[in-house]
Amino acid sequence: MRRRFDEQLELLHTSMIRMGALCEDAIASATKALLEGDASFGEKAMALEQDINLQEREIEQACLRLLLHQQPVAGDLRTITAAQKMVTDMERIGDQAADIAELSAFMQGSPVGSDVHIADMARATIKMVTDSIDSFVAGNQAKATAVIAYDDVVDDLFSKIKGELIQQLVQDSSLAEDCLDLLMIAKYFERIGDHAENIAEWVLYALTGSKTGSGPEEGR
Repeated sequence: MRRRFDEQLELLHTSMIRMGALCEDAIASATKALLEGDASFGEKAMALEQDINLQEREIEQACLRLLLHQQPVAGDLRTITAAQKMVTDMERIGDQAADIAELSAFMQGSPVGSDVHIADMARATIKMVTDSIDSFVAGNQAKATAVIAYDDVVDDLFSKIKGELIQQLVQDSSLAEDCLDLLMIAKYFERIGDHAENIAEWVLYALTGSKTGSGPEEGR
């Protein structure tokens, strides 16, 4: 019985890694669509979003089967619970990557963006997602904690971009629509960072019983 349970847990682990890789690819493709003005990358990001949705449903079903048929306890139960929560954040990352790709199509040829930190924010966000997934794969508490702290970097970049876009808008009001589109793109990157932070917190919960990594949470 335990051997079968371990095999199913390993399959769950593999599916989570696959879904994480799809998320990373979707964000990278959406970012290329934005920075390089290549519509094919945007189309790829939106196609990957559908793959991510499918993977989410398969993982949710696998988690339910484990809960209903195996009745896991302690650490195993935490792992399955964390996986259920993590795939929700991963699915939303896919949604927001597709949103970035869609808006990027309207940004092609726009003069807005050359002086803002959007490329820096994209790289920082991709780092958060990659590191949060790596922390899950390796069961690395320190890396998960670092992801949570790194969210401040993404938030600071969003504030800088917002300020720069306001300045561009003041200088040339005809850029209003493009500035708003790029601000929304930056907001999507910020939300992706928030979801990566959530994933890291659930990794800590799976490893320690606490989303802060400080030990079991009591009374929650």
